[in-house]
Amino acid sequence: MDTTTSYLDAWQLTTDASTVATRSSEVTFVRTADGTPAVLKLARVLEEQRGNALMAWWSDRGAGASARVLQQLGPAVLLERAAGPRSLTELAAQDDDAATRVLAETAVRLHVEPDTSVRLVPLRRWFRDLLETSDHALADARETALRLLDAPWDEVVLHGDIHHGNVLDFGSAGAPVWKAIDPKALIGESGFDYANLLCNPPETFAANHEEARLARRIEVVASVTGVPAGRLRDWHTAWHALSALWG
Repeated sequence: MDTTTSYLDAWQLTTDASTVATRSSEVTFVRTADGTPAVLKLARVLEEQRGNALMAWWSDRGAGASARVLQQLGPAVLLERAAGPRSLTELAAQDDDAATRVLAETAVRLHVEPDTSVRLVPLRRWFRDLLETSDHALADARETALRLLDAPWDEVVLHGDIHHGNVLDFGSAGAPVWKAIDPKALIGESGFDYANLLCNPPETFAANHEEARLARRIEVVASVTGVPAGRLRDWHTAWHALSALWG
């Protein structure tokens, strides 16, 4: 049976803190045999296991925009630990444009063409709950999602959950080095990956008058990615409806 202890022993790791267990995974701050700080994550659900495998796939290809994988076996992954002092949530409260730009630039670097060695969930399957809903209040959003999914502009590997808590500083006291963690491992149009960051973190978004903040963030993301503002707004509409259904 896969346990955190079995991977601590197999990879000769020592713990820096107690294991934090959630419904989907167990996370332990550790050090390798040579003292390198790392994070051991043991996935308990398929979604998290796909994410671990995608992190290893990105790492093998030297993408540089996701946390480097030191070991990966079965449901477990050993990641480099983010040691930088900066937080995108804190940056958003001080300079929201800068934080939005970091998130968009990180997503762009992750958007590569997939190959058959990595397991990814198609966006149409991810949106299944919205596409199948009979909720009349979501009819317009459902039609928007269908239009986007029926005519994608491209097809790339997607993180699936880009937000301020999933892009961390892996630098030191000097310049920040921003890298992503905890992907959902999706495949589809790149525009989808920008929808989630538009309304996060909620406290910063709400404090800056929602519609004005959304418009400004769309403007910043459009300038970084080249995706037209109207299409970004459509992806936000579709994602927001899906999120409401799940919530």
